[in-house]
Amino acid sequence: MGPWCGQMGVSGWIGMVAFWLVIVALVIWAISRMFPVQSGGSARATLDARLARGDIDPETYRLIRDELDGLEAAGRGPR
Repeated sequence: MGPWCGQMGVSGWIGMVAFWLVIVALVIWAISRMFPVQSGGSARATLDARLARGDIDPETYRLIRDELDGLEAAGRGPR
């Protein structure tokens, strides 16, 4: 072998690969936490999730829910 990898044995290579796999996995995990995927669920599911997260108060939830129910009853459905 040449001077570049003559000092590192098999266990060194395995350790280096494992180290970089952990680093890449942590970066992917961190990015996925910073930019969560928005599901293409229904408007009602999105409204329920916003209430659960505390983005809206229960009164606003009821107002929007009633509006969505009115749109569904009229046959226009939420977009």
